[in-house]
Amino acid sequence: MSFPSYRDRYLPAMTPAHIAALPDKSWAPVVLTTGAIEQHGPHLPVAVDALMGQVWLSLVMARLPPGASCYVAPPITIGKSNEHTGFPGTLMITRDTLRSQVLAVARQVQAWGFRSLAVINTHGGNVPVLVPTLREARTLYGLRAAILQHRQITDTTPLEATFGIHAGEVETSWVLAAAPQHVDMAKAVCEYPALPGDPGEVRPVAAPALVAWCSRDVSKSGIMGDAPSATVEKGERWLDQGAGAYAAAIAEICRSGQAHSQQR
Repeated sequence: MSFPSYRDRYLPAMTPAHIAALPDKSWAPVVLTTGAIEQHGPHLPVAVDALMGQVWLSLVMARLPPGASCYVAPPITIGKSNEHTGFPGTLMITRDTLRSQVLAVARQVQAWGFRSLAVINTHGGNVPVLVPTLREARTLYGLRAAILQHRQITDTTPLEATFGIHAGEVETSWVLAAAPQHVDMAKAVCEYPALPGDPGEVRPVAAPALVAWCSRDVSKSGIMGDAPSATVEKGERWLDQGAGAYAAAIAEICRSGQAHSQQR
């Protein structure tokens, strides 16, 4: 057993004296990953979102530009995944539990002397909880808090870009590139919750009227997207693009944090 490749930035690998002596706590963010354990179709493991948080961290730490710094908190691996009930393997916590966990991390890192918290979130169901919770972290503890954004993937089909929302081409490509031993492409299928020409405006996502949905309402397999079109090459390209965007976002937080510290 060993600590992650980014051990020198991983707070649980440090001694209390090491954490107390870190010189850049006033501007370097603590990065918290929030994921999920939930069904991802018959071809992917249920730990995809939790796994991807660690994949992103490993890639991002190697891409931080000179002058940028950050530290990594223990991950929150189980998220608000009640939309994926009805399939074996889905674990979930309530919105209140997720909120409490994030605020607990925020409270403690602030007590250790940090002033910024940045979240890499890999599960869409967490977002409606994270946004107001990070506002609370700002008001309660004075932390600069943000959800980091990776680069939007544009080189997919319009159908996949609109309705490929779970375990489809993108997520399958990511895991093929990062952990191919955990993908069974023989079981990958293509299934969409809707088609662009379908009548009506009520959709699971990205529509004037959004319906409250569970994955079993819109997918028999648990896949919402074109999983068979995934490739290692796509995954490597998209991981590189996303890691670069995350690294740039962390660098920007560092710059703004340094400016804020100088003004105090």
